[in-house]
Amino acid sequence: DTHGAHGAPLGADEIKLTKEAYGWPADESFLVPSEVPEYFNETLAKKGASLSQDWDELFAKYKKQFAKEGEQLSALIARELPAGWDSGIKEFPADAKGMATRVSSGKVLNMLAPNLAWMVGGSADLAPSTMTLLDGQSDFASGDYSGRNMHFGIREHGMAAALNGMALSGLRPYGATFFVFTDYMRPAMRLSSIMHQPVLYVLTHDSIGLGEDGPTHQPVEHLAACRAIPGLYVFRPGDANEVAECYRAIMNLRQNPAALVLSRQNVPTLDRGKLSPASGCAKGGYVLSDCKGEPDVIVIGTGTELSLCLQAQERLTAEGVATRVVSMPCQELFDDQTAEYRESVIPS
Repeated sequence: DTHGAHGAPLGADEIKLTKEAYGWPADESFLVPSEVPEYFNETLAKKGASLSQDWDELFAKYKKQFAKEGEQLSALIARELPAGWDSGIKEFPADAKGMATRVSSGKVLNMLAPNLAWMVGGSADLAPSTMTLLDGQSDFASGDYSGRNMHFGIREHGMAAALNGMALSGLRPYGATFFVFTDYMRPAMRLSSIMHQPVLYVLTHDSIGLGEDGPTHQPVEHLAACRAIPGLYVFRPGDANEVAECYRAIMNLRQNPAALVLSRQNVPTLDRGKLSPASGCAKGGYVLSDCKGEPDVIVIGTGTELSLCLQAQERLTAEGVATRVVSMPCQELFDDQTAEYRESVIPS
């Protein structure tokens, strides 16, 4: 009868009194009466074994009748990607004007969709802004379960929770909204990490370079908040080809959710003939542009700031400062690499 019962240990005497109140043997600890496992064995175990056998037999028949679909379903359940899943990804040509990474993201999504049948998703009522509609695909609705475009409505938390359930079934789901609205989604995002589900969050309108959208759409602390969630891989690509390579890396994650943070404003598509290939994104971070000999300074950039790092390198080099530029689209993925590789990019 005190507030101490809320948070403090009850102690041995109180535990005994509690057991006595429930008619339970007071001196026993972790007691499981023999009839409990017997009951579970007679009910759940036998029923489960029967249902499992029925499923195995039904699936065997299905695979015999529908070989292609059976193979796909087996891969889906095992969380395996189909052969040639990324064969549709095409390289973006260098372009000084470039495009917003939300735009290149939409293009890459549609490059992936034809070869990855169980990638499904949508947005919290922001598909035209987040560029997440799959071309040529119908909408998932009560009258059409074959649709791959999901319309979640303006309910970001509900969307993120639904994505967790979809991922548990083996699908590769994605949900899109403006980056600032991760405030509503964060509990479900943390759960996807705790549950080891490879959910993709497509988060657009990153940073303060938004112009017309005003103060409600200028996330500053959200990047730090997402990076603080253990197990969530945060990707912030710097140009169109980094977007494509980040999608490759994300789809290869089997037990971690990913936040893909994308810009509203245009960023230049970098000239990979003069710079390192964007395939370095597969390791989370890579040397984008190096100097001759040992660098005096290393400039590390992500997302929309990457092109600014290259401009800084030009000015520093002109002043005689040997400068290396490192692109770091995903810190978590970089941390997974060998010590030797990390040392080659950012020497201790």
